[in-house]
Amino acid sequence: MQASIESTGNLERRLTFSLPEDRLQTHISGRLGEIARTTRIKGFRPGKVPAKVIEQRFGQQVRSEAVDGLLRETFDAALREHELRIAGTPRIDKGEGELSFVATVELVPDFGDVDVSKLTVVRHTAEINDADIDQMITNLREQRRSWSPVTRGAQDGDLVALETWSQAGDERLPAEGTEKGSVIVGQGMMFEQIEQGLVGLTAGEEKTLDVEFPADWRVPALAGKQVKVTVKAVDVSAPVLPEVDAEFIKSFGVKGGDVEQFRKDIRANLERELKGALMNRLRREVGEQLIAAYASVEMPPRLVENEARAMLDQQLEQIRRSGRNPGDVPADAHEGFKDAAAKRVLVGLLVGEVARKNDLRLDPKRLNETMRLIASTYEEPEQVIEMYRNDPQLMSGLQNRVMEEQVIDWIAERAQHTEEKLSFQDAIRQ
Repeated sequence: MQASIESTGNLERRLTFSLPEDRLQTHISGRLGEIARTTRIKGFRPGKVPAKVIEQRFGQQVRSEAVDGLLRETFDAALREHELRIAGTPRIDKGEGELSFVATVELVPDFGDVDVSKLTVVRHTAEINDADIDQMITNLREQRRSWSPVTRGAQDGDLVALETWSQAGDERLPAEGTEKGSVIVGQGMMFEQIEQGLVGLTAGEEKTLDVEFPADWRVPALAGKQVKVTVKAVDVSAPVLPEVDAEFIKSFGVKGGDVEQFRKDIRANLERELKGALMNRLRREVGEQLIAAYASVEMPPRLVENEARAMLDQQLEQIRRSGRNPGDVPADAHEGFKDAAAKRVLVGLLVGEVARKNDLRLDPKRLNETMRLIASTYEEPEQVIEMYRNDPQLMSGLQNRVMEEQVIDWIAERAQHTEEKLSFQDAIRQ
């Protein structure tokens, strides 16, 4: 197979190649023959459908499938012929002839010898103790809390139903009436000075506060101004936490309502969370070291741009999920992600190079363990495992993740590393 290659940039190449007509026709003929032997068409006996009918009905589909398959095969052969290691997804366009194609690819940069022993990595460790389990149980109780009205003054942790209005010079906000809402004191749900002004108020009590808003405050009419804010506590309620009894425990899926089993389940969940948090920290540590060591290496520009656009899309999706409107997005908004995208691409390519040069292979045991760990967070773990096994795209994503974690571990073990012990709470704080 002949393919011509042209250099169109430091890391970009253009491959021009044609599909072999004889192999294409052989494949088409063979596939049409298979269809003729097995298909059933009304008016014809099985295996006796005329070739012309088969051609008319299935010819275009079979040819399209044959071209796609032979295109991938021929393209891969061209890469091997020219010893090209590509980064990202190639762009393949039609050439001048019917079976001619032009592929534009970006290459993996030459990193030289990747000596990970020169890197310095801090590996964090942490353990889960009974206090961490107690704290989680408290968090779960707070999630199921109810509220009971109180006659005392509001304090941190209380729920206050309130009415507010503000006077900024000659402007009143709102122009008429009051703004109604509720806030849990001490959780930073309001401007801090206003929220702390609620402390001590009893139901029905009113107070006027002198508040200085910052220049970048989200309400333009208040930004940078000294404002008189009147707050009225309509109701004050204290939290009531449920008892950790059998009924409470059963509500979290522990059928017997046994407290010891409940604590074991919580420990298992915390260990899963901790394992992920420590890997994220290690990934960040190794990534920062790789970036510092290889920052001068040029990255494939199209791959970086695609990554920047993906990062922008992810941010916009997060904004939408939070119920906010991202508004009009400038066409060049992805440019603001270019630096971060280049670093992400650099680490990804280096991880791939370390795996290739050291002949690292995906560990099936680790893959299964990770899959079962993910599945254990669902009510029907076996269904989740089956879903992964039956979805090639889902499985491919998991394989890539596990392989990356393997390489990160491999690098950290061979780098100059020190251990730093953290508490569970500090470890999961990203």
